[in-house]
Order: sequence, then structure tokens, then C-alpha cells
Amino acid sequence: MIIHPIEPIFDKNSRVLILGSFPSVKSREEGFFYGHPQNRFWRVVAQVFDEDTPSSIDEKKAFLFKNRIALWDVIGSCEIDGSSDSSIRNVTVNDISIILKTADIGAIYLNGKKAFEYYQRYLLPTVKRKGICLPSTSPANAVWNLEKLTKAWSVIRPG
Repeated sequence: MIIHPIEPIFDKNSRVLILGSFPSVKSREEGFFYGHPQNRFWRVVAQVFDEDTPSSIDEKKAFLFKNRIALWDVIGSCEIDGSSDSSIRNVTVNDISIILKTADIGAIYLNGKKAFEYYQRYLLPTVKRKGICLPSTSPANAVWNLEKLTKAWSVIRPG
């Protein structure tokens, strides 16, 4: 059983919540979300907000706070082979109510189909808030290039 090692990033000003499934091996090693250099998450959100791509953990946190984004994962602990979402089993979910009670979250977005499936199955029944599935920023989602991802993800930017 692997326990999620990364604390959620949010504050009372957060307006958008983005949830992934579970951190990759590389992210767990780095101690922060989307730590694999091939994952396009940071490049995509930076382009959505027309900013430089943050590189350090401090820069990434500052970017999230500035753009009022809360970030965490659906799964709090599980068994997983490497970084493969398809191998996830024996799931325990994170309690996202701590974010929802603190911040006025206008929308919940899921990074990829697996995160969306886990959200629908485990969190929706208690949270009772619709989640919106966005295409995964994982390099495994090769069908979506950076331009297409950025266009799809632009919905996270408030009008």
C-alpha cells in the first residue's frame, strides 16, 4: 500500500479544483504534483494563463495560488505498479471536503479519464458536486498534443 505523500495545495482564495488520480513514481520522488518532465500539466496550465512555465516547487505553488487553483488527487492510498493508473487497486480516497469547506470552489476538474472514473465512483456520492473530465496531460495520452490540450484546458481559466 502506498500512501499519497503530497499535501493538497489550496487556500481560501482558490476557485478551481483540479484533481488527478495518484502521483507518479517521479512525482512521489520529487514530492510534488506532475513531477515527471514528460507530463505536460505545468506547460498546459502556464499557456492557459499566458505565463512562463514554473519549474521549481516554490514557483509551481506560487503559480497555483496566483491563479486561484487548488490541486490534489482523488486517491489517498492504493496499491499501484509503478505509475500505471490501470494497475491501481485497493483505493482509499482523499477527503476533499477540507478544500471545499475552505474555498469557494466554482468548478472541479479531473485530469484524465481515470481520475474522472475514480471521482465518479468514490467522491461524487458524498461530495455531490459534478466533476468535469479534461484530457490527461500524461505523456501516455499521445493523441493530444500540447496545442489541443491547452485549448481543452482553457475552460479552467475564469471568464
